[in-house]
Amino acid sequence: MSHDPSRPAPTYPWQPPPRPPEPPPRPSPDRVPPGRHSDLRVLRGAYRRQRRVATLTALGYFVVFLVLSAFAPSLMTASVTAGVPAGLLLALVQLPVTLLAIALYERTASRQVDPLADRIRKLSEIDAKRDARGNRPREAGR
Repeated sequence: MSHDPSRPAPTYPWQPPPRPPEPPPRPSPDRVPPGRHSDLRVLRGAYRRQRRVATLTALGYFVVFLVLSAFAPSLMTASVTAGVPAGLLLALVQLPVTLLAIALYERTASRQVDPLADRIRKLSEIDAKRDARGNRPREAGR
């Protein structure tokens, strides 16, 4: 019996399968991808602060109202003016506090978050135009 080199050697169950070839290394990008850009981190931070301030304004007042209702019933039932208890007055103030939180959210959006978002949008449009011009094949005859 002779050895046939065209036939592979039998594999055994205790032998690990052959390793797949390693993928070729990817070329490094010329610029930082937008997800890691410092402007986006600043924008996320500004948006996060904006949400926290508005949420804590509305929910903070409501929690104070609930705590006073639970632990200071004598204060909540005390009459402020001609038969109007303090609890009812504090409950009616909840609506203006919520509207204040909405106004605060809008104000911080227009002064802090929107200008950052506009700047990032303009920069990304400029980058997209530059990439489109740089990646376009040259036309024949020009």
